[in-house]
Amino acid sequence: MGVPAEGDVGGLAEAIEAVVAPVVETHGLTLVDLDVRGSGRRLTVRFFIDKPGGVSVGDCQSFSEEVGDLLDVANLVPGSYDLEVSSPGLDRELRKDRELRWAVGRCVRLWTREPLDGQREFVGRLVEVGEDVLTLEEPAGQRRVPRGLLAKARLEGERRISA
Repeated sequence: MGVPAEGDVGGLAEAIEAVVAPVVETHGLTLVDLDVRGSGRRLTVRFFIDKPGGVSVGDCQSFSEEVGDLLDVANLVPGSYDLEVSSPGLDRELRKDRELRWAVGRCVRLWTREPLDGQREFVGRLVEVGEDVLTLEEPAGQRRVPRGLLAKARLEGERRISA
């Protein structure tokens, strides 16, 4: 696998993900998101990981050490870089398909660009992520939110929707 061209941050993220995939699997983790930011001489490579029951500081530390060594040996990241590893967080914004798929079964809050049945904000358990529709389980039943109307999606704490 070749090193992505300088400035190709998207290609770099894909290359990094391919290299670290075995580490993610070995540790029993889910890679919720991988974000490569910055330009010039210093990039930040940020991993958001999870596993059933949640990740601990120790999980983040051991993953960080192993991935850091692997990235250094693979020489994928040009120049110096900062490596950050953390859990996704309780109120995480869900921007990518991967994050939405990870959130299935969890409580989310969705906002739409236009009203849907007279409202623009919906809270419920995400039960399905389709190509065109997100399906929520609300207290009154299931609601289908067209992805074309989606303005924003955020992970929602359990206690906030059960009240």
